Amino acid sequence: MSWLSGSEWFEYAKNMKLEDIQGWLDRYSALGPLPGIALPLLEALLPFLPLVVFVVANASAYGMWAGFLYSWIGVCVGSLLVFMLARKFGNKYGDRIRKRFPKSEKFFGYVERKGFTPIFLLSCFPFSPSALVNISAGLSRMPLHTFLVSIVLGKAVMIFTLSFLGHDLRAMVDHPWRIAAAVVVLIALWLGGRKLEARYE
Repeated sequence: MSWLSGSEWFEYAKNMKLEDIQGWLDRYSALGPLPGIALPLLEALLPFLPLVVFVVANASAYGMWAGFLYSWIGVCVGSLLVFMLARKFGNKYGDRIRKRFPKSEKFFGYVERKGFTPIFLLSCFPFSPSALVNISAGLSRMPLHTFLVSIVLGKAVMIFTLSFLGHDLRAMVDHPWRIAAAVVVLIALWLGGRKLEARYE
């Protein structure tokens, strides 16, 4: 790929297709799992990047289980980095944000009281505003271990579902039962998460 300006690179990255990602993974296959981990990690820092495409490409390039693992590691590490950055700078700006936006106090209070539930549920779905979730959690007084548990479990649900659907796209078209199975798995894991939440609290 030729050199691009900043705006051109932004547009290219934002509109990356599955074929582009697969070609990139093939080009750097000698690096092993690193590209598969790096792409989802970057998405946590640069939320305009297409996470769904990254996860599906990983599952297609590495296989369902390895692709799931690499995507899961990348997403969780990236989420933790964003959370820690927000927490570090939140000590300086968190109170200012609360004073400037009084209604945010109710939101932060809800996250602090019911932190596991909203973070877990939002993490289960690929189109939720993950960057906003990570930053909000970091600015709140949510304990680090609560954030980690909810992110690790929620992202596992989301990434497993995408990996299951995306590791063989042609087979998914030929066997639409896989879509129904993925929905059942999503519901089962969500119910399991709610039970875990009750025990966790």
